[in-house]
Amino acid sequence: MVKPFDEQPGIESALSGYTGGNKENPTYKEVCSETTGHYEAVQITYDPNVFPYERLVELFWQQIDPTDAGGQFYDRGGSYQTAIFYHTDEQKQIAQVSKETLQNSGRFNRPIVTPILPAKPFYPAEEYHQDYYKKNPAHYNRYRIGSGRQTFIEQNWGSHND
Repeated sequence: MVKPFDEQPGIESALSGYTGGNKENPTYKEVCSETTGHYEAVQITYDPNVFPYERLVELFWQQIDPTDAGGQFYDRGGSYQTAIFYHTDEQKQIAQVSKETLQNSGRFNRPIVTPILPAKPFYPAEEYHQDYYKKNPAHYNRYRIGSGRQTFIEQNWGSHND
């Protein structure tokens, strides 16, 4: 999820990590054990004058299967479920309107199940998870294709998304 955001103008940082759960400073292994309540997440710092929040949410939808409540592609379980975490009432409203617009668009024939949740503390992932697509481009690309993510995105959003 980092690459599509990381390469946009106005994005200052896209940090891999964990949020939404109750354990402080969880490890990847703990999050994947499904005992922490955390989601794998990306914390994005951006300049809203260059890349507004509405565009951030729009790009997010284009990277996921918003109809899959059980995870994403090969990754299954609660820690792989999608969510939008908001920090302000304005962000919440923008995300809700965006979700409703997507649901009403007819793009998907199943309900949009991605929840919109209040932000909780964010914990950065271990260093080897940061910028994974840069450090391991061959594995990243194989997984993106092999998991079905690339095909799903192309079928639902067109081939211009990455």
